[in-house]
Amino acid sequence: MCNKVKGGEGSRQAPVITDGSVGADGEEVVRKHVIRRIEPEGTDDKPFKVDPSQGLVLQVGKLGPHYEKWVHTPDLGRDPLRFFNNPVLEFFSRNHWWTIPLVWLPVAFAFISSSLVQYQTPHLTALKLTAFGVLVWSFAEYMLHRFLFHTIPASYWGITLHFVLHGCHHKRPMDRLRLVFPPAAALPLVCLITLLLNVLLPQDVFQYVTGGTLIGYVAYDMSHYYFHHGRNHQGTIIGQMKSRHMSHHYKDHSVSFGISSPLWDHVFGTYPSSLSVDKKKS
Repeated sequence: MCNKVKGGEGSRQAPVITDGSVGADGEEVVRKHVIRRIEPEGTDDKPFKVDPSQGLVLQVGKLGPHYEKWVHTPDLGRDPLRFFNNPVLEFFSRNHWWTIPLVWLPVAFAFISSSLVQYQTPHLTALKLTAFGVLVWSFAEYMLHRFLFHTIPASYWGITLHFVLHGCHHKRPMDRLRLVFPPAAALPLVCLITLLLNVLLPQDVFQYVTGGTLIGYVAYDMSHYYFHHGRNHQGTIIGQMKSRHMSHHYKDHSVSFGISSPLWDHVFGTYPSSLSVDKKKS
């Protein structure tokens, strides 16, 4: 399944994934993607060996400079990674996709309906402000993914935090129970964005935009889950978005940071040009 390629100064590891990972619906999720990573300089020391049968959270920080290569060499397992040895902590570290709309959509509609009743805003204006909130989330999603989730710290606790926030998803992309953010973990971010919007916007605008931002967040998590576990509708926009996101995991994690929308990848030059070429050929 994996081939090691050497050449020039240093070495490159290029695991070639050729068999794919097939879900219960019979759809091929990953097929013939190639991962190429340059090993970090100055890492000739023997790396710490991670034991997957034990809790990973307190192990990954010991990888030090080897963590980046390890976390960006995904495995094709589908069972949840083991985070903690403690069964209670392990239970609460897992999350089902349906908790996201169940928790956040009522909050979003509460913001919107409250503002409609309080300010009697024309429906078209309310719709535009809510749509603007969705756009605000798509921008936040891109920035968080690119500059927070893909910035790997050097310290033990920094690496540990990175693994919990995003690294675990890149290590095992098909882990169903660690694909969407648990509401408790997302709450600080939601509060921060809500407070920021409250400071920047008038009250009759703030609640619509906040509601729209939460709707955008739900759309992000639902589309993200679908791209990993939904059927591959080839030739459609959704199918192209799914393929682009799979390439982010299995081919090149330095591009395709927008998940629910490719808008900001186009704006900031991180849309993968190879996909555009493939599209023209097909």
